[in-house]
Amino acid sequence: MTTVSTSAPLARPHEGKLAIITGASRSIGAAIARNLAAKGSNVVIVYLTENSDPLAAKLAQELNSTHGVVAIPVRADFTTAEGVQKIIHEAKKKAPINPKTGKFQVDILVHSAALFHAMPLEACNFEDFQKVYAINVWGPINLTQAVKQYLPTDRSGRIVNVSSVGSKVGLQYLTIYGGSKGALEAMTRTWARELAEQATVNCINPGSTMTDMYRDANPAAKEANALFNPLVPLSPLREWDTEEQRKFGEMYGGRVAYPEEIAGIVGMICSPESAWMTGCLVSANGGQWMSS
Repeated sequence: MTTVSTSAPLARPHEGKLAIITGASRSIGAAIARNLAAKGSNVVIVYLTENSDPLAAKLAQELNSTHGVVAIPVRADFTTAEGVQKIIHEAKKKAPINPKTGKFQVDILVHSAALFHAMPLEACNFEDFQKVYAINVWGPINLTQAVKQYLPTDRSGRIVNVSSVGSKVGLQYLTIYGGSKGALEAMTRTWARELAEQATVNCINPGSTMTDMYRDANPAAKEANALFNPLVPLSPLREWDTEEQRKFGEMYGGRVAYPEEIAGIVGMICSPESAWMTGCLVSANGGQWMSS
């Protein structure tokens, strides 16, 4: 008879595992890398631009010195065949083999990279559509295709897609961006069936988060999102919030998420205890959209 352990989880449940995280040099992606590294996972820090080289190198050094894991920064365009081949090549070359299988294995894949777009309907154009969908939709497909053969064969793998609350609540100006995230959510359910013997596949939908993407967003988009704040249970400011949060919160009527709060939800999904959950969209937005 099969029994399920009810003992307390290990402090480092991902010891010896390997996680590939896109958009990992900063913001939510970097917070996810820190969360998983703290639990023992080696990490491939995937990022796109040369400008992020110093950030990725610094993060890799931090994860190695703080948590004793192997952290591998890889600058690559994961929308291209050459880009995903580079990610796999660098991971194979520098990451330790899996201690259980004795082979190269990708245990966790997190699609966190995204290109934000907020424009009125009449300002949307095909060029922007192509750019956003290339990164937000094709990129995850392309990288998952490349990683598939290296996933576990015992259902212990974890794939987490980072969507957006905008695809659910109908935020203004998100015709292209919200549509791309809706596609990612649909892909999550499809992959949950296709990859069931290898990994669980789940999705989270953060609301506004204190990242460079939010800081640089069109003020009109921030104002449109702020209309929801009176209905978001966790949006009121608290005395321990940062000065930056308080500034934006007072301007827009409520605070946004910290990247670490989003990373914590990803960490929960990646845990061994979450093995019986797949194909789900998990609320990660303070209650702006509540899972049903």
